[in-house]
Amino acid sequence: MIAPGDRPLIQIAGVCDAAEARLLMDAGVRWLGFPLRLTVNKEDLSEDEAAAIIRGLPAGFHGVLITYLDRADDVLAFCAKLGSRAVQLHGDIATEELCEIRRRDPDLTVFKSLVIRDGNEETLRRMVEETSPFVDAYITDTFNPATGQEGATGLVHDWGISRRLVEFSPKPVILAGGLNPENVAEAIRAVRPAGVDSHTGVEGPDGRKSAGKVRLFVAEAQRAFSQIC
Repeated sequence: MIAPGDRPLIQIAGVCDAAEARLLMDAGVRWLGFPLRLTVNKEDLSEDEAAAIIRGLPAGFHGVLITYLDRADDVLAFCAKLGSRAVQLHGDIATEELCEIRRRDPDLTVFKSLVIRDGNEETLRRMVEETSPFVDAYITDTFNPATGQEGATGLVHDWGISRRLVEFSPKPVILAGGLNPENVAEAIRAVRPAGVDSHTGVEGPDGRKSAGKVRLFVAEAQRAFSQIC
């Protein structure tokens, strides 16, 4: 579950190895995302490597499984394998499966993606209405029609849609999609989310997280959150 002390939530996804996980924690990132068993995106590390990092995280830090799995049995088994107590679901998962996850593991933190694409705002609103009893938070992200990627696209979507979803949702909404140190403060002021997430926006040319970019992202996000509280 998301504790009050975890808000505003700042998550960085796409952890490559233990050294990168330490870099993120040293920069003040408490939520670390591990995309695994994906449909399109390339995985950053092996499942065994992810499990070793997640199980070794200090108290107060969270390893989040980010996956397209859409069956309760598979999600819960994978979380158990990794030792993860938080999962971010990007697949087209049925409400019944979310209900089953909540029933069988009520203390598992569940984030459900709301992937924004042209003309689907009403569909996302219906999804929130149906699924909100079974999730802890939503995360809005961007669809890339050229690749079929849902997240880690580096693309910004219409923040007005995310703002309306924040106002509509009974659960916290985290903003993702093309966020970087240069635009995260503006995005927070525009959307007023419960948290933010970045992946490619804090990477250097080598595809690894840049310590300078991560620290600036965290500082800019914290500054903006302090202004809207």
